[in-house]
Amino acid sequence: MDGKRIIAVVGATGAQGGGLARAILDDPASGFAVRALTRHPDSDKARALAGRGAEVAHADLDDEESLVRAFEGAYGAFLVTNFWEHTSPEREAAQARNLASAAARSGVRHAVWSTLEDTRERVPLDDDRMPTLMGRYKVPHFDAKGASDAVFRELGVPTTFLRTSFYWDNLIGFGMGPRRGEDGVVTFALPMGDKRLSGIAAEDIGRCALGIFKAGPAMIGKTVGIAGDHLTGQEMAAALGRALGEEVRYQDVPVEVYRSLGFPGADDLGNMFQYYQEFADDFAASRPVDASRALNPALQSFDEWARENAGKLAIDPPPAGTS
Repeated sequence: MDGKRIIAVVGATGAQGGGLARAILDDPASGFAVRALTRHPDSDKARALAGRGAEVAHADLDDEESLVRAFEGAYGAFLVTNFWEHTSPEREAAQARNLASAAARSGVRHAVWSTLEDTRERVPLDDDRMPTLMGRYKVPHFDAKGASDAVFRELGVPTTFLRTSFYWDNLIGFGMGPRRGEDGVVTFALPMGDKRLSGIAAEDIGRCALGIFKAGPAMIGKTVGIAGDHLTGQEMAAALGRALGEEVRYQDVPVEVYRSLGFPGADDLGNMFQYYQEFADDFAASRPVDASRALNPALQSFDEWARENAGKLAIDPPPAGTS
């Protein structure tokens, strides 16, 4: 690819991987080229990346040999799993091991592994302040990733451990966005009390990953946390109100109530928000915005993200006769 170093991007048609693929394609001076990895090379998103100059290749996280083939000849690899596709922490851990093993076998020189904390290091399984789930986890979609960090070290993969934050995009695609109540007022419900939530635009995760690849070998072995803002629910509601042009009221939801809502993953997410609350200061301190912006000068604040995405929040119009 014109002498450029290839970055093999797992999940290139998804949120994080797609952000990195686009960031590389938008920056022809970066010295990198995209090998977009996907289970579905014929999908519209894969074709769109190919149309922009990406090499598209098949890879399946459940098939280590497909990953080895996909990583061959690549300088770097962006590695990510999608817990919510199957909601099995055991499967996620197996996929992480496949990624690490394939990266080691194919000689990848710099891997960026998208990970999170293993919450059991702070909240042991016998700690009853939050329920233990599936018999082995506190926050399953955190814990499987965090525990898998050791596999990359064990196999000697030259890795940067990229700790992400709450996706603001969850307000669009995950049912967490503001809603208009029967009284006509838009309400933003969040189980955060008065604590600050560390968040980021999904697109910016990929852009920060590109910054890590640009920084090169000096980043290998480091754990890098990223965020675009650290805001209370009240501050997020105010920003949403500015973007929507009307009042948005913050409503705190007790985590016990959130866990009991009954939708798939409610208990996992309830524990996640409790973890966010109880360790909000440390969580934010490990994700400094200034350092994130140094990696990604285009880093969005929540205000900027909300203005850009206000039309996607699908707020019902005010009732007739109101202003």
